[in-house]
Amino acid sequence: MTNPSPPIHILLVDDSELVRRGIKTVLSSEPSNRVLKIVGEAATAAAAVASARQLRPDIILLDIRLPDGSGLEACREIIQERPETKIIILTSFSNDTYVYDAVIAGARGYLMKEIDPAGLVQALHDVADGRSILDPDATARVLRLLRDGGMTETTSDLASLSAQERRVLALVAEGLTNKQVGEQLKLSENTVKNYLVSVFEKLQVKRRAQAAAVYVQQTKPTPNCMVFLFDSSGTENAEAGSGMGVELLVDFGVGDVGKVLG
Repeated sequence: MTNPSPPIHILLVDDSELVRRGIKTVLSSEPSNRVLKIVGEAATAAAAVASARQLRPDIILLDIRLPDGSGLEACREIIQERPETKIIILTSFSNDTYVYDAVIAGARGYLMKEIDPAGLVQALHDVADGRSILDPDATARVLRLLRDGGMTETTSDLASLSAQERRVLALVAEGLTNKQVGEQLKLSENTVKNYLVSVFEKLQVKRRAQAAAVYVQQTKPTPNCMVFLFDSSGTENAEAGSGMGVELLVDFGVGDVGKVLG
């Protein structure tokens, strides 16, 4: 007999008690393969950081505008303390800068409060399973910012990479995890990590997202867009096994807008 999956522990952060009650009602009534357990609530950024530290939730549903500060600042602080925490921004604000800043802050997703109940539940499952998600409209906006240079912190060229490093980076930019890249190229997961460490050094970047951004911008993708996802099992930077949060939205002219890949 298969053991049931452990519950997904969720922290709700919103200054509106009505919104928090609504989310709790949705999560308790919507069909779900795993138990979605609300372990705490917070109405301020400071309380969000303190609750995350104390309760150690799997996922935080976090609003951007809070009475004592920005939810994005809280997101950064929480992830700095506990990189394994998965944060989904759930907000009414679709400002381009907010979306982009959420990506940089390490959020695993950016959703509008207009999302339907089934979509919210699915998003929680996807993020709990290591995927990253964005609202389709948010996808297009971040892609536009990427193309306008909003994420270009390096002038390094792909020409500095070896053929194998380019192959590895191309697959990473498609959203494959290190394990999946290894399976495609017949390499061990550790070898893939080593290649990515070299890629980071040559491109002068520190984040998986930045390396993928360089690849996307220099290979001139076509207009169709989709959300690509990254495994969340490892750490960022030198390990290159995964990133913190929504790593990158890239455009390869395949799939439907907003499609979620495992």
